[in-house]
Amino acid sequence: MLLKGLKDPRVGFVTITSVKVTSDMHLARVYYTVYGDEKERADTQKGLDSAVPYFRRELGRRLRMRYMPDLVFKFDTSLEYGNRIESLLRQLNEDRHDND
Repeated sequence: MLLKGLKDPRVGFVTITSVKVTSDMHLARVYYTVYGDEKERADTQKGLDSAVPYFRRELGRRLRMRYMPDLVFKFDTSLEYGNRIESLLRQLNEDRHDND
């Protein structure tokens, strides 16, 4: 649906990283990453938020669920966090080798 159905120019190169659905199936948090800077991220968030009715309609057609959960798009910060940790560990390792 992101590749072929959504025509919003604000939505950049998006990757869905995970979806967490509440136990009552009334809310689905869709975590995503986007290639680009802060402006790209903000524009993509606005585009995804405005496309929620489209996604719900298309998912309803494809999944045939009794109730289609509300969708909430959230930027996934875990990749940035992981990259930051990796960078710090690499820096510590380099510092240790420089001191030997």
